[in-house]
Amino acid sequence: MRVGARFWLILALAAGGILLLSHHEHFEAEALAAWMDAAGPAGPLLFMAVYALTTVLLLPGAIMTLAGGALYGPFWGTLFNLTGSTIGAGLAFLIARYLAADWVQARNRGLLERLVRGVEAEGWRFVAFVRLVPLFPFFLMNYALGVTRIRLLPYLLTTAICMAPPAFAFTWLGYAGREAAVGGEGLVHKVLIALALLAALAFLPRLVTRLRRAP
Repeated sequence: MRVGARFWLILALAAGGILLLSHHEHFEAEALAAWMDAAGPAGPLLFMAVYALTTVLLLPGAIMTLAGGALYGPFWGTLFNLTGSTIGAGLAFLIARYLAADWVQARNRGLLERLVRGVEAEGWRFVAFVRLVPLFPFFLMNYALGVTRIRLLPYLLTTAICMAPPAFAFTWLGYAGREAAVGGEGLVHKVLIALALLAALAFLPRLVTRLRRAP
């Protein structure tokens, strides 16, 4: 990667991160709700774009996922959350592959060695494993996997499919939280579903690990 391109990329990412952090109050659930309502029919598109941007900027996506559930409910919220996070993961992948490979390799050498060995041995199956079993931070993997040999389409499909269970669980949690705040009907039932989803999500890595080790 050329020095000039790397400089402008780092500058853009830093400026975006500072902008989001300095306006963090706009990313609370109530502020996001007002912002998306003001956007009208374009609200979901704006939400997904913001989610993708936070992913590219290495910011935790939990707040956005919970907000998606609170704003759009468990099903549409899951779709919007999953779409936004997948787009962000794809953008980070492409940035690492075509613009910042040297920079990523220099800062994630140990992680990259494990990912490269795994991808070379198992391809998309290894990507599925590290998505379902959180051995590495999600936002770092998006960049690190960009310098492996996996192709973009298998990466995106595997990422979207394997992120679906946690996306649905945390979206439902955001939905249940909104219902608790407004006193919606069937609150106990919705909270119990949220707890059951979180319990299943906590058990999922152990199940995946056992299945992977099975002959």
